[in-house]
Amino acid sequence: MNNPVNKFKDNDVLTITLKTFYGFEQVLLEELKELGYSDGILLNRAVQIRGKWEDIYFLNLHVRCALSILVQIAQFNVKKEDDLYSKCLAIDWCAYFSLDKTFSVKGAVFSTIFRHSQYPFLLVKDAIVDTFRKKTAERPNVNTKNPQIVIDIYINENAVTISLNTSGLPLFQRGYRQAVGEAPLNEVVAASLIRLSGWDRKSTFLDPFCGSGTLLIEAALLACDIPSNIERQHYAFKNFANYDEILWLEIYGRAKKKVDKLPCRIIGSDNSDEMIIKTRRNLRGLAIGRFVETSVQEINQVERPEDIGVMISNPPYGQRMGEDIEELYEKIGSWMKHEMMGWKCWLISSSEEGLKSVGLKPDRKIKVYNGELECSYRMYAIYDGSKRNNKE
Repeated sequence: MNNPVNKFKDNDVLTITLKTFYGFEQVLLEELKELGYSDGILLNRAVQIRGKWEDIYFLNLHVRCALSILVQIAQFNVKKEDDLYSKCLAIDWCAYFSLDKTFSVKGAVFSTIFRHSQYPFLLVKDAIVDTFRKKTAERPNVNTKNPQIVIDIYINENAVTISLNTSGLPLFQRGYRQAVGEAPLNEVVAASLIRLSGWDRKSTFLDPFCGSGTLLIEAALLACDIPSNIERQHYAFKNFANYDEILWLEIYGRAKKKVDKLPCRIIGSDNSDEMIIKTRRNLRGLAIGRFVETSVQEINQVERPEDIGVMISNPPYGQRMGEDIEELYEKIGSWMKHEMMGWKCWLISSSEEGLKSVGLKPDRKIKVYNGELECSYRMYAIYDGSKRNNKE
């Protein structure tokens, strides 16, 4: 395998890897197809495509279901630990970022070659520092908490891939959430759940446990074709030596930012007035904010909207509910059965006991993750009468 040592040229075709959570690889692939990238390859918790720097800028702004976007700068094999240092020493790191930028090395190591899983990160860090010392007689500073440049390494036995993380902070940090609850839903997870539901972006969208409003916001932005990252200002690619500010401003300038109305009803409620206040605070700074309907209501007080639509909700679970969780989920099941006829109702939860208490047989069960927490995402198609009668 070749080991490139010079910085990217504008016309280079790059290998771009978009990372996501387990269970959302397919929806990310479909989202990329919708954005015009039909060559995606499914990987474990990632999708890989080919593109140029313009695509990297565009995707960091527009993609909703990715956690980070990596661009490959080197790929090679190693036989022993020291090979990693020597290979990385051959990379012209000064061509990718300047001495005044802080950096860190992160990634994943699955290899018996290295005595300690953290040792490869130290070797790459040393190679970067020694490269700068040789060229400039100075070294860049390492910042593990808030680096301007993040080097990503992936080692699978003897195969090594070195990439630049073009996003920096994870892309779920959208920039719109000013207030959160006790256990907020990750924004990338919310966007992925919405796409996974098959919602048509035209019918009514309902969340009766809206918390701080993440599902409502992601649904409204998707329906209006406004990028979820429209409020985000920080991207690592702005710290690269080849950053093209004019190109970035052109791409950002073409993005949709305002709407006169929503193409559908987006409705959210919660039994906590404190959470609804947080939801409204998060909505306030967005162009779609004033069109989203919110109210304080108990689950059994929520009335079905006149139009048929999709419900997606992340009800409380675990320690937040204590001994009341089974009772709550029983109420949710009864409410869906009697109030939500004709709707497709989706619940995400990590509580198996709670989901059993719903008392309805799910039409679909999908294993997903909300951050590190394993959850079940279940769809209940609510019929008016028995399923058999509706199928006849």
